Amino acid sequence: MRIVAGEWRGRKLSAPEGDTTRPTADRTRETLFSMLVSRLGTFEGLKVADLFAGSGALGLEALSRGAAHCLFVEQDPGAIRAIRRNIANLNAHTRCDVRAGSALSLGPAKEPLDLVLLDPPYDTGAGSVAIDKLARLGWIAETTWVSLETAKGDSIAVRGFETETVRDVGKARLHILRRTG
Repeated sequence: MRIVAGEWRGRKLSAPEGDTTRPTADRTRETLFSMLVSRLGTFEGLKVADLFAGSGALGLEALSRGAAHCLFVEQDPGAIRAIRRNIANLNAHTRCDVRAGSALSLGPAKEPLDLVLLDPPYDTGAGSVAIDKLARLGWIAETTWVSLETAKGDSIAVRGFETETVRDVGKARLHILRRTG
């Protein structure tokens, strides 16, 4: 795995050991960030969350492209070690907050995020549940962009959100969502 674009373009990322984590493929990440750039314009100064973070590749890609800060949330100890190793290798400590635990255990937000990236285990419905809960807790505002990766062929529906676009890449389906009010 490598960073696709930005300040750290081409830098290698460590993946968690074992098979409990399914890292987002470089091609899928490249497609996702292309979809986001066409909507956001730039990542400069954004506050981002990488939930069900795995290796942290999604959040680190956003930071490489200029995001100001990223909150990484992951519960697997091996994945947390990989995230911390990747942050250290990129010398990105000051722009990162790593929290060990479930994305569903986050408390109320101090302020909403600009971008929420979710890559939960496939076929669990955890992404939709997390989006609903995070919206109620103030993490997701009407101005927040939300990306959810599911298995190819999956459809989602989250009350209070509309799907901006959907794209299949390999075994993944990428959903870009916005809050409707």
